[in-house]
Amino acid sequence: MSTEINTNASTSAGTPPKHKNKMLATLLSALFGGVGAHRFYLHGSRDFWGWNYVVAFLLFVCALFLLRTQQSLILIFIALFPLSIYAGLIEALVIGLTPDDKWDAKYNARSGSTTTSKWPIAVILVLSFALGFTALIAGIARATDLYLTGGAFG
Repeated sequence: MSTEINTNASTSAGTPPKHKNKMLATLLSALFGGVGAHRFYLHGSRDFWGWNYVVAFLLFVCALFLLRTQQSLILIFIALFPLSIYAGLIEALVIGLTPDDKWDAKYNARSGSTTTSKWPIAVILVLSFALGFTALIAGIARATDLYLTGGAFG
């Protein structure tokens, strides 16, 4: 008895799965990675990790609104800016730096198309790195300010 494992879901038995665009996945991860948009694009709406991104982001937003007056507790949340957003920016780097042949083997094995990375991916990678690094440094600086001075500068 032969069992075939379908690694790349298709819409029906006869049609090949859609081609997953590497640049779109990188852009979704850089812009909306905090809510898991790239995961839903690549793996569909039933992706467990995609929903974890959504829950982590919503918990951060709720905690931010509930604790906005208590500076000692919000220090933790500022220092740990939503981890799902950091993870999305890191995944943008991982997706964008994945070689095209490995990308096609993983996501486009049966689509019949090949991926060719061009210069816009490099721009997205530079901007996502700059955004993530700036947010991290700003979070560390603000957390240090709150910890050492009690929030004297704002």
